[in-house]
Amino acid sequence: MASAFSYDSFGFLLILVAFSSLINISSAGRQIAPKTSIEFIRTSCSSTTYPKLCYESLLTQASMIQTSPQLIAHAALNVTLSTAKSTSALMVKLAKSQGLKPTEVGAMQDCVEELEDTIDELRKSISEMGQLKGSNFGLMINDIQTWVSAALTDENTCADGFGGKNMNGSVKTAVRSKIVTIAHLTSNALALVNSYASFHG
Repeated sequence: MASAFSYDSFGFLLILVAFSSLINISSAGRQIAPKTSIEFIRTSCSSTTYPKLCYESLLTQASMIQTSPQLIAHAALNVTLSTAKSTSALMVKLAKSQGLKPTEVGAMQDCVEELEDTIDELRKSISEMGQLKGSNFGLMINDIQTWVSAALTDENTCADGFGGKNMNGSVKTAVRSKIVTIAHLTSNALALVNSYASFHG
């Protein structure tokens, strides 16, 4: 019995460690980009709610972004989608860990559903962003803004599910912090989409 508990605990800790390192923005592998691109990202991110996270999450994309308002918004959506998909996959594993309370498993499963909606909304936004055209620009950008806003609502709903006192401290900290980070990335992406809409308008 003791050895089984030890194994489950070890597996649980491994997943928590994976959560803690999931959104570690590293400078490793950073491509050399023109200073103008880097400054463009810094300036663009300064108008977001979380400028430091925005800058760090997009810096590796500087060579691709160049100085394009559309490309930086597109890149921000892609970074957010990638993070949401990784977090969702880890949450599925965490929900199957031994030793979780029924309330924790329920919150985890609800959150995975919310993240599935988020992923779908971000995918639609990215697809639409790549097809923006002159005469339909207003309608299409409005769709993108609506979808990204809905994704942000889904993420906040998920985070709220881990705000109760009945949650295990390590579970609450590991999960909620990552969901909040995704929400911050989504908020930044929405701000950049709005900036692009204003620029184009």
